[in-house]
Amino acid sequence: MRRALARARDGKALDVAESAVLLHARGDDLDRLLEYAGRVRDAGLESAGRPGVVTYSRKVFIPLTRLCRDRCGYCTFATAPGKLPAAFLGPDEVLDIARKGAALGCKEALFTLGDRPEDRWHQAREWLDAHGYDDTLSYVRAMAVRVLEETGLLPHLNPGVMSWADLQRLKPVAPSMGMMLETTSRRLFEEKGAAHHGSPDKDPAVRLRVLEDAGRSNVPFTTGILIGIGETVTDRAESIFAIRRVAREYGGVQEVIVQNFRAKPDTAMRGMPDADLHELAATIAVARLVLGAKARVQAPPNLIGDEYGLMIRAGIDDWGGVSPLTPDHVNPERPWPQIDELAVRTAAAGFTLKERLTIYPEYVLAGEPWLDPRLSGHVAALADPETGLARDVIPRGRPWQEPDGGFTSAGRTDLHTAVDGEGRSADRRDDFDHVYGDWDALRDRLPSGPATHVSGDMREALRRAESAPASLTDEQALTLLGADGADLEELCRVADGLRRDAVGDDVTYVVNRNINFTNVCYTGCRFCAFAQRRTDADAFTLSLDQVADRAAEAWEAGATEVCMQGGIHPDLPGTAYFDIAKAVKARLPGMHVHAFSPMEVLNGASRTGMSVRDWLQAAREAGVDSLPGTAAEILDDDVRWVLTKGKLPARDWIEVITTAHRLGIPTTATMMYGHVDTPAHWVAHIRTIRAIQEETGGFSEFVPLPFVHHSAPIYLAGVARPGPTARENRAVHALARMLLHGAIANIQCSWVKLRDDLCRDVLAGGVNDLGGTLMEETISRMAGSENGSYKTISEIAAMVAPTGRPLRQRTTGYGVPSPERVAAAAASDGVCGSVRRTLPLAPT
Repeated sequence: MRRALARARDGKALDVAESAVLLHARGDDLDRLLEYAGRVRDAGLESAGRPGVVTYSRKVFIPLTRLCRDRCGYCTFATAPGKLPAAFLGPDEVLDIARKGAALGCKEALFTLGDRPEDRWHQAREWLDAHGYDDTLSYVRAMAVRVLEETGLLPHLNPGVMSWADLQRLKPVAPSMGMMLETTSRRLFEEKGAAHHGSPDKDPAVRLRVLEDAGRSNVPFTTGILIGIGETVTDRAESIFAIRRVAREYGGVQEVIVQNFRAKPDTAMRGMPDADLHELAATIAVARLVLGAKARVQAPPNLIGDEYGLMIRAGIDDWGGVSPLTPDHVNPERPWPQIDELAVRTAAAGFTLKERLTIYPEYVLAGEPWLDPRLSGHVAALADPETGLARDVIPRGRPWQEPDGGFTSAGRTDLHTAVDGEGRSADRRDDFDHVYGDWDALRDRLPSGPATHVSGDMREALRRAESAPASLTDEQALTLLGADGADLEELCRVADGLRRDAVGDDVTYVVNRNINFTNVCYTGCRFCAFAQRRTDADAFTLSLDQVADRAAEAWEAGATEVCMQGGIHPDLPGTAYFDIAKAVKARLPGMHVHAFSPMEVLNGASRTGMSVRDWLQAAREAGVDSLPGTAAEILDDDVRWVLTKGKLPARDWIEVITTAHRLGIPTTATMMYGHVDTPAHWVAHIRTIRAIQEETGGFSEFVPLPFVHHSAPIYLAGVARPGPTARENRAVHALARMLLHGAIANIQCSWVKLRDDLCRDVLAGGVNDLGGTLMEETISRMAGSENGSYKTISEIAAMVAPTGRPLRQRTTGYGVPSPERVAAAAASDGVCGSVRRTLPLAPT
């Protein structure tokens, strides 16, 4: 204890074991512990610009449903349908609570409900069906919008476990959300009779994933621990450290609640003793020391008896939500203190009580990406612009709607041509140090596993590759990825034979134009140098007319396809993608629209409240003919969460792709490799692609994409390696041909990412397609690719000529373009004049 206290006194980093020791502090030891924790808290408040201030949120409690699929041993909130007048509060009941709260000056509407009750109770499912909602979260979203529009209160959503896609759907209607971690103890989840046994949503791994997904989604998120439910002090310490890891990595944990268990009648744990308040104080103090000065730490004031001063000494700086109207429905036997009394108690401890909003001041002041633009007006109406705290106003309803902006031409719209001459304005964004999360914490997530190939039987692997390539084992595939010298030449020879058998000798290409309609994006992909904030010098957004004009230029140059993708711009409505496709089709009915990655599909679906299937059907009706299978990177979340902060998980990418295929919308498939991944990830990714193809048959081609490192944030931070080697590029393309043989006929190489000589090398090792003329390629060029932003047909022909293979123009679906299209392409050499490099004048 003495050693742990000394380390706490001196500001040394504590480990789990030392924290567990400090949780036992009592008497004089506890007094010293509280002193050190209070000192850390005070430094944090000073740094935040509000020294001596303890905050609270004036709220109403909206128990949307008390039905739940879980069976927690301490809960009186969840009940059975027979004990309720209806499965859910109706809209009028919700709004009645919210209106009364607004009249009393409340600014937060806390939506609390059980986890997915329709999965357990047929009454919940029937109520939702009768009222036109697909699921509970759809009803939550609808009621949040009604509360915003009709009362001006800011929703804080506590719907339990949410997926990444759920968070995308709910973020536009709530400035903040929350879910208690409670504990990381698996024993309490797995052991019969323990607090969380029989409750699927209390799996600690699931709940930690929610915290991480919230951080990836830039959602200001409330979480915390519950003490006294049967956990050990080591469990308790480990839970605090788990929250710290997520908070550091993503920056989205806005507050941490340390809540004490209070036994309730009519529950399985009614005989358990209440958590001791000195034990609670020690836990708060340890949480403060572990989480640090910047953390906001809260203790619910209705669960601490008269020990307000003790909790403030322990290091809290927030009392949480306090309601002048509604009871605490989770702890109904413990009434809220009156706000005036809370102010007096806080002042007695030497602090000033001030009101905040449900979204903490730091996130109010930061704005995007933490605050969705659809909510910025609602928050601004209630927030002090200088401090981010609450203003003394009565909320008023304000319209909530999809943003109507986003299609005004803005920013550096000439970037598609200027990138080849002037280049980018800077090698990194101004917010580089924090927008991507904590780089040091990120290094701890680097995937483990061999970074090199397996030294297996190369001869046997090559024989198997030639005779039955689809039957290669993982060990043999990894052996082949390590081929070098004569073995590499033999690997490529075998792959090229398979290519010849599958598609013949033609080298194909499409005359197309990439149109990136915006590069404004707050997703936080750490490999991406294309994304910009709206205020960055290189940011741009095209108008619909500009998109259509560029497509028309491409058509004049003989293009048969436009490939359209963009950043996840917070101002673009979910229907923007439909408008973009319609703008092109209205001008050019014959143009193939190859558009919108799975990330954009899921973004559009979540913003419109549509299912992925319905959104894709609407996109097809708007003119989308096929989807690019980008945003795949590596289909392994251990790798994805290092590469990207907020992009969709692998399972969601697969859902979008397979849904598109089932609707008859073809897609490409991609793999970005050579960053923080290993050869084992490459093999698993390609096998996943093959499995999808065997199920759906919807992939037109597979495109390996070497990582371009030069301006990639993850490389600049020293986390990723500088892309794959030339040997690895040859081996990956050859192995892709082998593992996909009989499933995907076309293997494409990206000339944007590979030099001409490497393109020829992979053409001799299984590749049959070179992609497109592109006309404008900005994404890789912003990352530092040095191979230009377009290639003319003549340049493609010159690149292919040394191989001796015939060159053939194709359509997106690998068909033959019309003679008129071929002639137009020949006349322009496959690239429109507006993007051509201007040659300098000869000296006179």
